[in-house]
Amino acid sequence: MSPDLAIELGNRTLTVAVMLAGPILLAALGIGLIVGMFQAATQINEQTLSFVPKLGALAVVLFLLTPWMLRVLLDFTRSLFRGIPGMLG
Repeated sequence: MSPDLAIELGNRTLTVAVMLAGPILLAALGIGLIVGMFQAATQINEQTLSFVPKLGALAVVLFLLTPWMLRVLLDFTRSLFRGIPGMLG
């Protein structure tokens, strides 16, 4: 395996990882920001108040985006398996 091929494979792997983790992290960030502003405005410092909405939002995001995430992961895996002969030869 050439160094260029390894770098390109690592780049594609990181791109897929960011694509899969991005929506989940953005949802958690958005909900955390909204809950944080609410807590600052009302001066309520309850830890479960920030945890429960994040958990619910993450469950909704995962429920909605799981088919897309699975398709991205399967496409990447198929292209990786198809590329194995070229990597060895």
